[in-house]
Amino acid sequence: MIDQLEAIYHRFKNLEEQLSDPEIITNPDRFTRVNKEYGKLRPVAETYLRYKDLTENITSAEAMRKDPDPEMREMAQLEYDELREQKEALDEAVKVMLIPKDPEDERDIIMEIRGGTGGDEAAIFAGDLFDMYKRYVETQGWKIEVIDENEGTAGGYSKVVFEVHGDDVYSSLKFESGVHRVQRVPKTESQGRVHTSAATVAVLAKVEEEDVNLNKADLKIDTFRASGAGGQHVNKTESAIRITHLPTGIVSESQDGRSQHKNKEIAMAQLYRRIKDAQDSAAASELASARRSLVGSGDRSEKIRTYNYPQNRVTDHRINLTLHSLDKIVAGHLEPIIEGLQVAENAEKMKEGI
Repeated sequence: MIDQLEAIYHRFKNLEEQLSDPEIITNPDRFTRVNKEYGKLRPVAETYLRYKDLTENITSAEAMRKDPDPEMREMAQLEYDELREQKEALDEAVKVMLIPKDPEDERDIIMEIRGGTGGDEAAIFAGDLFDMYKRYVETQGWKIEVIDENEGTAGGYSKVVFEVHGDDVYSSLKFESGVHRVQRVPKTESQGRVHTSAATVAVLAKVEEEDVNLNKADLKIDTFRASGAGGQHVNKTESAIRITHLPTGIVSESQDGRSQHKNKEIAMAQLYRRIKDAQDSAAASELASARRSLVGSGDRSEKIRTYNYPQNRVTDHRINLTLHSLDKIVAGHLEPIIEGLQVAENAEKMKEGI
C-alpha cells in the first residue's frame, strides 16, 4: 500500500513540475489535461504526506516507550496509542482511496427515462424523475441538454432522452439505471386510492471521438425522412441520419434530434460507443437494447428503487437503504442514495480484491 502511495506522490510531483513548464502552459489542451490529473491526485498526495508523518511519529513514540523515566514512558504510551488509532483510521481511508476507479467514471452521460407500467401516471412519474435529476444536476454545477422528448397525454413524458455534461458525471449517475417504482395517489385518480406505477431509467457513458480509432473515410452517411411521433420536424425534411462504418458494418442512426446537425452528432456518439464496444470485444447494441439489458421490461416487480409518497419514504432495494425524506430526494438531494451505492460498490471491490 505504501508503495502505491509513493508512486502516486511521485507522479503528483512530476505533474506539479509540468504545470510550470512554459511548453505546457502555452498549450491549452495539454495544460488542461495535466491540471485535471494534478487535481485528482492532490488528495492522495496529501494523504501520503500525512501517512508518512504519522508513521514517523509512531516510530518516535515507540522509542520513547523505552525511556528509563516512568513518567516519560507513560506519556509516550498514551501518545503511541493515540497515533495507532489515527493510523488505523487512515489505513482504511487509504484502502478506499486506492480502489481502482471505473475508467468510465469521468465521462458525460446519455440518460433515457420512459414511462413504464401504469399508463398516464407512469408518464407523470417519468416527468417527476426528470425534474429530480435536473435539480440534482444543477446542485452539481453540471449542464443538461435534452435530445428528445415525447410528452405524456396527461403530463410528464412517455420518453425523454438527455445528455449531462460535467465532471465525473457517470460515477454519480451510473447507479440510476433500472426500474423506479412509485406508490401514491395519482393526479388522475378521483377516489383517492394509492396506485403503484413505474418508469425505467437507462444511463450510458458517452464515448468521445478521441476514444475510438476511426477513419472518417470509412464512414457512409445517409440522410432520410424521420418517421413517428417526435415533434413538428418529423416527416417535413430529411433530417434523420444513418451512419455506416464500412469496415465493420456497424450502423448507427438518429431521428430524435431537432435538426440534421444534432442527429448527426447523436448518431456519431452512438457509433463511437458501438465501435469501442466492438474493439473491447463487447457486443455492439442500440440504445433500446442497452436499455432492456439495464432496466428490464419496465414491470413494477423489477424495481431497483421505490418512492412511497404517503410515507415520505424512499427505498433502494439493492443496498436495503430506506430514507424517510422523499420530499428532499425528489427535490434533487440524491447524495445520501448515491453515496450509499458508491460505498457498497467500493466494499464489493475490496471484498473481491479488485
